[in-house]
Amino acid sequence: MAPRKHHILPLLSLFFLSRISWSDATPQKDYDKWLTWNVHNHHLRRLAAKPPPNAAAAGLSGSTPTTKALDVRLEKAEVNKERFIINQNGTGDYKTISEAIDNIPIHNTKRFILQIMPGVYREKIHIPKIKPFISFIGDPDNPPTITGNDTASSMSQGGGAALSTFQSATVAVDADYFIASNIIFENTAPHEVGTVGEQAVALRISGNKASFYESSFYGSQDTLYDHKGLHYFRNCFIQGSVDFIFGYGRSFYENCTLNSIAKKVASVTAQKRNEKSMSSGFSFKDCKVTGSGTVYLGRAWGDYSRVVYSFSFLDKLVLPLGWNNWGKSNRNSKVYYGEYKCSGPGSNVTGRVTWARALTDVEAEPFIGTYYVEGDSWLLSPST
Repeated sequence: MAPRKHHILPLLSLFFLSRISWSDATPQKDYDKWLTWNVHNHHLRRLAAKPPPNAAAAGLSGSTPTTKALDVRLEKAEVNKERFIINQNGTGDYKTISEAIDNIPIHNTKRFILQIMPGVYREKIHIPKIKPFISFIGDPDNPPTITGNDTASSMSQGGGAALSTFQSATVAVDADYFIASNIIFENTAPHEVGTVGEQAVALRISGNKASFYESSFYGSQDTLYDHKGLHYFRNCFIQGSVDFIFGYGRSFYENCTLNSIAKKVASVTAQKRNEKSMSSGFSFKDCKVTGSGTVYLGRAWGDYSRVVYSFSFLDKLVLPLGWNNWGKSNRNSKVYYGEYKCSGPGSNVTGRVTWARALTDVEAEPFIGTYYVEGDSWLLSPST
């Protein structure tokens, strides 16, 4: 029974630690208290994942931490998969992506893989919440492009009100467990400096547990609406001019290129964590910030905005100050903006705003793995 006790204790510690109240925290110390909690939480999870002593000798798992099992819904969905081929020339199952999505049953419980053949698909696509487990898979040598040009000020098809930023997306995903691999998401609407209403989203991801691999996102203002949920981006290219990665999401970006086409001072991210209890924030690891104009790494759309860059290359376009509070100084003590072991001409932290942080090894650890988005229970190879 002794080995069992080793498992229970860290789990109980994790249970009680996760219920720590921040109600007594002053704004100036919110980020310190959150960081202490997150570091301990991360270590307790790792401890809870370790096998009991002498497990290897007993024929159980090895001495390294075990991998958490897939969540139940996802595991069931992956057992039986169905594949649709989308080809504009009529040789597949469907000619358009929208038609294929329309033919997926509501409340589906299995993975539907949409194999999208090369071409330019001029479609406005919406995946509703009642259609989870959908994958878009493209050709790595000739990825398909899904393109549109709606903006926040575009009029809806029925006339009347303007679309809004939320509805401007070329592709909008409200469903959980979405996967995209080798897909180009595009919004071609331009943005002129000083013009209002030109937010133009290429992709809005509002579903939980979504992952993107070797995909590209092209736009200008508000290219990628990382709206809400747990998300993972690997080997992706994201281009825009103003706030081109924005939203409430809790997302991990790994080995991605963030390419600015700004014509004046702009910001790469606008993370909108607006309550201290929200477990959201963007983490960029092994990424590259490059392009034109001059940019902040992030600006505080929400009072408790949270963004971290680690092991990333920051080119000369990054402003010495690094971060922007959106003109609201009361956010200085609430936001959490950190950098860890970054390189490049824009990585010198000596000129940074005083309320940004050069993270220590311990402080950075919770942000630099897929565990940041609880990926051990839901991340899959896109080819599966």
